[in-house]
Order: sequence, then C-alpha cells, then structure tokens
Amino acid sequence: MLTFTCYFSRAPVSILSMDQSTYDLTFWFVFSSALHFIAFIGVVLHALRRRRNASATILWIFVAWSFPIIGPLLYLSFGVDRVSVKGMERQIINQLLMQQRDKRLTDNTALKAWHLEYLSHSAELKNRMGRKLNTTLDTFIPEHPLLNSNAIHPLLSGDAAYPLMLQAIRSAKHHIHLQTFILHRDDTGAKFLEALKEKACEGVKVRLLFDRFGSTHAYLGGMIRKYRNIPNFEICGWTQANPFKAQFQINLRNHRKNLVVDGRVGFFGGVNIASENITSKGRKAIRDYHFKVEGPLVHELQLSFLSDWYFMTREKIDSLLTVDLFPEVISVGKARARLVDSGPSSPPGLIGETFFNAIIMAQKQILLVTPYFVPTSDIIKALRSAARRGVDVRIVLPKFNNHRYAGMASKALYEELMEAGARIFERNPPFIHAKAMVVDNSIALVGTANLDVRSLELNYETTALIEEEDVVSSIKQLIREDIGESDEVALNDWIKRPRIQKLSENLCSLMTPVL
Repeated sequence: MLTFTCYFSRAPVSILSMDQSTYDLTFWFVFSSALHFIAFIGVVLHALRRRRNASATILWIFVAWSFPIIGPLLYLSFGVDRVSVKGMERQIINQLLMQQRDKRLTDNTALKAWHLEYLSHSAELKNRMGRKLNTTLDTFIPEHPLLNSNAIHPLLSGDAAYPLMLQAIRSAKHHIHLQTFILHRDDTGAKFLEALKEKACEGVKVRLLFDRFGSTHAYLGGMIRKYRNIPNFEICGWTQANPFKAQFQINLRNHRKNLVVDGRVGFFGGVNIASENITSKGRKAIRDYHFKVEGPLVHELQLSFLSDWYFMTREKIDSLLTVDLFPEVISVGKARARLVDSGPSSPPGLIGETFFNAIIMAQKQILLVTPYFVPTSDIIKALRSAARRGVDVRIVLPKFNNHRYAGMASKALYEELMEAGARIFERNPPFIHAKAMVVDNSIALVGTANLDVRSLELNYETTALIEEEDVVSSIKQLIREDIGESDEVALNDWIKRPRIQKLSENLCSLMTPVL
C-alpha cells in the first residue's frame, strides 16, 4: 500500500484509504441528491397534473424541495389527490342507495305517502331568505329536500346531550345506530359502550361506526376490541388509509356525530363521546351544541348513517333499507329542516356554497360561532361585503385554541374582517367547540362542519338547515350567551400587537390549505 509521511503527523497516511473514503462520500452525496431531485420532480409533475388550489400546490412543492425524503413522503400521505377518486366511488354508492330507496318508495304505498306528505316546496316558503337559499340547494341536493313537521331541541354540551342519548339507547326496541368522530378511552366512552352492549344482549340490533383517526386512543388501546364478538353488536372503524391496499389517504375523515334509535328519534351536532364534554369535579365541560330531533328528518339521518355504513362494510342493501329502519312517523313539530351532508362524494363546494349563499343573502345580522376559522377566500370576502353593506356581523371564536396553529392562522384574518366592520369575540374558557350560524333570525346552519378547508372540502360532515322561529331563536340565544362570555377584539389594540405575533400568525396562515 502506498503511503506518505505527513509533516504534521507522525502516523503514515494511506492514499488509497483516503481516496476510497472520499469516493464513498461523493457517491452517496450524488446518489442521495439525484434521488431527492427525482422525488422532487415527481411531486411537481404530479401536483401539476390538474388545476388545484395554487397556494396548496406551491406549499407542497416547497415542502418536497426543503425536506428531502420526508417532504415527498408527506405529500404521498397528505397531498396526493385521492379525494376525487374516493369521492366518485362514494358518489356511486350514494346513487345506488338512493335508487334502492326510491324503488322501495314506489313499491310501498305507505312509505311513498309518508315521503310526499312532509315535503316542503321552496317556492311556497314565506321566508324570503329561506325560499332563495332552499331554491339554491334544490339544484345541489334535490334528493334531500326540505321537510316539514320536525321537533328540534338544542342541547348544550354533553351535560344536556348525554342523558337524553343514553335514555334513548336504553329504551331502544329494534335498532341503534351510533356514529361518532371521537369515541374516547375514558369513563364516558365506556358508559356508552356498555349501554350499547346491554341492548345488544337484549336482542336489539346495534351498529357502531367510529372514525379511527379521531378515536385513535380507544382503537389502539383495545377498549373497542373487547366488544367486537358480542351478538347483535356490529362495530366498524372508518378509515381510508391502509398501506396493505396501497391506500395512504388519512385526510378523508368522517366527522359526523349522529345517533338514530328505532328510526324515530335522532341526535346530531358537534358533541363527541368523551368525558371532556361533561362538567366534573370543578372542570367545566367543553362548550358545544347538539340537537335532538323527532320527525321526518330522522329518516334523513338514518339514510346518512346507512350510506356511510354500506361504504365501509358492503353489508347487503336489502338488510339496510327495510321498513323497520324507516318506520312511519307522525307530525311532531313545526320546524322545517333540511339535511346537508357534505364531503368528497357530495356536489363540489356544497357546504361552502351553502354558507356563502346564506352570508350574501343576509340583510340584518350574521351570528357565527366556530372553533376553527380558516375559511376559503370567497367566504372571507362574503363576510367583509356583508359588514360593509351594514349587516351586523359577529364572529365568536375560542380565546385559546386546542389546535394552536389553526388558532394562530385564524387570528391572521382578524384585521381585514374588523376593518370591514365585522366584530370578533374571543370566548373565554372552557373551549368552545360549537359550529353554528344564524342569519337574520330566519335560518340557522348547525352541525359538525367547521369553517376551515378540512370541513369544507375533505371531511364527511352533517349540517342541518333549520327554518323555524322558535328553534332559530333558541340557537341565537346560545350564541348570545357565548358572546356574553367573550372579550371583543378592538381593532386599534389589535393593530398594535407585537410584530413577532403578527409574523407568527401570517406564517401559520400559509399552512391554511393543509390545516
């Protein structure tokens, strides 16, 4: 081996050894650089295959270049548009279910009479805003019409919702369908599972659908597993991420929280199944709105659940669209309501268009409450326009957000909204998780959809459009109570906030497309 003596070192140095080491380093540097470049080009070409949100595309290209290996993997998991493919698959399933439902309506005179009896035609509505908004929705979702004769009762947080939900479960005679985003591994989660188990053991058919992402602790912790082999108790976890099937889409989450018992009583809204939603030992419950409903809207909630259930389980349609699951209902109230189920399988922009149209039709007042406020630019412009034309726009947000980056991104929008005349209120703890909008005391939009990109474009959500003075007034009163527990943000003070805070908010706002 050739050697030379270094005058600055006593030990002989191998020229060949040094050259080999340098060669190895150079090889791996070139190889990794080439791999990174190829992966980056792959991300760029894939992201530009179709027209999409420009800021989201630029953000993903930046991430892919700035974070070798990790960036492309993140894009593979979160950025690849599998929404349209999955949405098309789901849309086909929805159409199949609707065709089977219509066929059964045609074949069954009693069911057909019931279906037609409670239809409320948009043109006949006396409320101008309700008439125009429902005419718009008729073009989007004619298969889910406005229905008369519902009784809808607002419930505040789990303190009010859980006792009535458990009472309905324990009084079930035929079936129970429970769907939730979060089923937590705690006393409340266990209480609901035990109640479902007891009814299953009595012979009641129980179906439980939970989102695996939202219910990670209960799913991975084994709490749900021990209930899987109980007769009459069927459990399904919603997920569209399965590496063994080359499915990496964890963005498509089911955010609905619905309960239907015997096809006669239903519950929907923002309350998950978790102990944090009830007041206990001096700890206040998360502030949230939930709703109990009786009447024809229950059948719409039933169909929503069965559509999700069939999508995940492929259980025979004949066993899902039976008369027992859709019993004849009687007129129990005077509220008109319409179910607006949204998600990748719904008409593009359905829930965003619904909020947008309600905002631009407002003449007097808009009361809006949401925990996560990073909406599309169209909704921001609509809110600013409403405020500029003299509409009283009041937006209630949590003072301390449980998702720090989403909270900071929403704060980046404060200034432009307040400059237009909108008023922003930050609600003091406990954390507010409610999602509701009341317009002109005429209509209310309530349910599970936040005003963020995830709810407006990715998640499967349930929203109800309600038109009935007493119910809308009661929802309005809840929002007023929250305003009373809030601190209004003053524009002059907000403009003077520290520069570092403003920079942090604007930085987080860049992440809006993926929050």
